[in-house]
Amino acid sequence: MKMITAIIRPHKLDDLQLAVARLGVQGLTVTEVLGYGRQHGHLEHYRSAEYRIDFVPKTRIEIAVDESVVEPVIEAIANVARTGKVGDGKIFVAPLDEAVRIRTGETGAAAT
Repeated sequence: MKMITAIIRPHKLDDLQLAVARLGVQGLTVTEVLGYGRQHGHLEHYRSAEYRIDFVPKTRIEIAVDESVVEPVIEAIANVARTGKVGDGKIFVAPLDEAVRIRTGETGAAAT
């Protein structure tokens, strides 16, 4: 099993959810986060004053999947999240040793 973590623009969440659902992904975890990468924040103006915003709002999605669907899920996330501009986000894939569904005690891929 693998844990796929994607950091994307917040307005892309609904499209991403639909795209991975079409692949059979039944669950995901969403967290609102702040951060920066190459964009290094930005400047905003309010009442003629300039403010530096160092951290940009992003959405973090975590999806535990069986290894057989890792590549299609990554491709779906990348296609949905891509705008071609700086700040589109990142996708990370890490090994997931074990998963346990608390309610039933199922383990492994059956618990995802």
